[in-house]
Formats: sequence, C-alpha cells, structure tokens
Amino acid sequence: MFAENYTRELAKYEELITRKNIVTEEYNGIYERYKYPVLTRKHAPIIWRYDLSPETNPYFMERLGINAVFNSGAIEMDGRFYLVARVEGNDRKSFFAVAESPNGIDNFRFWDYPILLPDTEKEETNVYDMRLTKHEDGYIYGVFCSESKDQEDPDLSSAVAQAGIVRTKDLKTWERLPNLKTQSAQQRNVVLHPEFVDGKYAFYTRPQDGFISTGSGGGIGFGLCNDINNAHIKEQEVIIHTRKYHTMTEVKNGAGAVPIKTEKGWLHIAHGVRNTAAGLRYVTYVFVTDLNDPTKCIAEPSGYFIAPFGHERVGDVSNVIFTNGAIVRENGDVYVYYASSDTRLHVATTTINKLLDYAFNTPKDPLRSVDCVKQRCELIKKNLEYLKP
Repeated sequence: MFAENYTRELAKYEELITRKNIVTEEYNGIYERYKYPVLTRKHAPIIWRYDLSPETNPYFMERLGINAVFNSGAIEMDGRFYLVARVEGNDRKSFFAVAESPNGIDNFRFWDYPILLPDTEKEETNVYDMRLTKHEDGYIYGVFCSESKDQEDPDLSSAVAQAGIVRTKDLKTWERLPNLKTQSAQQRNVVLHPEFVDGKYAFYTRPQDGFISTGSGGGIGFGLCNDINNAHIKEQEVIIHTRKYHTMTEVKNGAGAVPIKTEKGWLHIAHGVRNTAAGLRYVTYVFVTDLNDPTKCIAEPSGYFIAPFGHERVGDVSNVIFTNGAIVRENGDVYVYYASSDTRLHVATTTINKLLDYAFNTPKDPLRSVDCVKQRCELIKKNLEYLKP
C-alpha cells in the first residue's frame, strides 16, 4: 500500500510541476493572463508533507499538510526566475520558501528546504508577504509582515503587525535585522525603495491604528531612515497615495510590488480595498511617481489593474487579488505575480511600454458618476467620428 500510494502521488506531482502554462483568451491589451496558477498547495514537495518511511508511516498519510501558497516576492538572477512565496500550513502558520523556474510562467519547483529565518523576534508568531528589493547597496532585502499577539488585548484574534527586515545575496543565507520602527502603532505592506533617496534608505509604508483597520492611516506612506541596520523612520510618513471615497481604495490601500523604475517615473502596482455587501474586495491598481521626487504622484489611471475573475474569486479569503512581486527583464518584459483569494499564485505578463501607455493615457477617475459618464461619452464620440466612412 505504501509503495503504491507514494508512486502515484509522486507521478501526479511531477506532472503538475512540468505542465506547460498557456495564455487565456481574455484580452484587454494591457497584460496576458494564464490558464494555470504558477504555484498552489499541490506544488509543495512531497518531502515537506509526508513521512517517507514505511515503518513510521505505513499508510502513507500526510503528516504536515499545506493549506495554501500565495503572496510572493519575486526576483530574477542569472536568467532564472525566483519566487519567495508565502506558504501556509494546515496549522495556519505561514513561512517562506523559494520556488525556481527557467521561464517565469511554469515549471516552478520549490527548493528542498523552506527558509528558516533567524529567530530574533521572540514574540513573533507568524510571518508573511515578503517583498524582495535589489538595492543599490548590493544586498537583496526582504521586507515582510511580522505578526505577534497583542498582549494588551485579551481577544485571541487581536494582533500587532510590524515590518520585519532580512537581507541576503543568494536567497540561501539570510541575515535578520531589527524590525522597522515608525511613529505608527502598526505597519503592514511595507516596501523598501531600490535606491537611496537623499542618501537614505526609503520605505513605502501603510501606517494604521489597528491590525485590520487603518483607522487614521490615510493611505500609502513614504519615509526615510539613515541606517538599515536599525531602521527607524523618525518623522511622520508622508502619504503619497491617499484613500478616496467610493473608489477601490476607500477602505484601505497598500504598496504591492517594489516600484519599477522607468524613463517616465516610478511605476507602482499597489492594492486597494473596498467594502461590498459580500465583504471586502481586494484589487490591484497602478500609479506613477516622479523619478526625482518619489512622493509626487504624476499619473493614476482610473479603476483597477487586475481584479479577481472566475475561479480566482473563490478561496480561503474570497474576492481577493494581491501582489507583492514583479520581475522586469532587460528586454522590457514584465512578469506580475499575483495571488487570488489567499489560496494560489498566478502570473500576468506585459511590457514596460504597455504599462506606461496604460498609466499615462488611461483617464484619471473624475470621482463622480455624472463626470464618469461624460468621460465615457467623450470616448464614444471620438470613436464614432473615427468609424465614419
């Protein structure tokens, strides 16, 4: 029984890992989506989940199950694609693991061992959603959510979120630095800018009052610190992209992938959250900030960039699209890795030129229905004139 079950499951695993991904027929001219997720719980290696000894596991039972694989940082090195994914066990604890692919679209295979972070934060219970920044100082930094129990609140669901920081040069050896300090009570969705700003390390933040609620937090923040080895934003963060009523960011928004440097500005792929009768809905959206002043927004196309459709809408936390990783290649190709419903990870492919066209030539949201209709009517009028014989 053991040998038969092991052989069958190993064959299924290899078939999944080596399956070719294909572009879907969905079209919007901005990016291409793919039929299959690039990572799921089934991509977790068998050696992570099963005891392979017939003596101690005669029925070939799963001992340490995997519930989901999602929210991944992304980086390219030596022509290979690497994802540092959030892997959640059946026990609800998340951890990080590196998956590698030759093409960034399929054939992602996890390394044998997940990342064992240095245990320097003794109150920390959970870690997740790492952003990977290739910084000009020569290190690859991982900034992630470091979660611990709120000791001042007896509610067992109450927690405190802070920004954890690690660094590496090969994704194998990781150095843990102290958590980021800011004036805010809690921090989530923190991203390290890839270049120095005024000779300092720059962070995109999301100041918030509580673990879930942003409270007085007004949107995506920006702050500077002198020393990454003891990162402390001493001044109040500057809000560079505010939440707005009756938009996809009215409940909260946060930085997503590390901003992409282009000839026209820093291109951001962020996430926004709005409330619906069915609960919160997460989508991604785009904005651009000035090359010389990262706090100055110079383009913000109307509406969402990627939203959950079809099977992507269903999962552990339904109706959610979230990104914290993108890869830009030397030829201008862009791979955006996005998770759906806190369950699985996908890729969308596009180019720098397409993203800039989208960002600068898509109209800005006029924020009122009557003005949105006028905006659409102008487009219709232009098109009808163009279509005249």
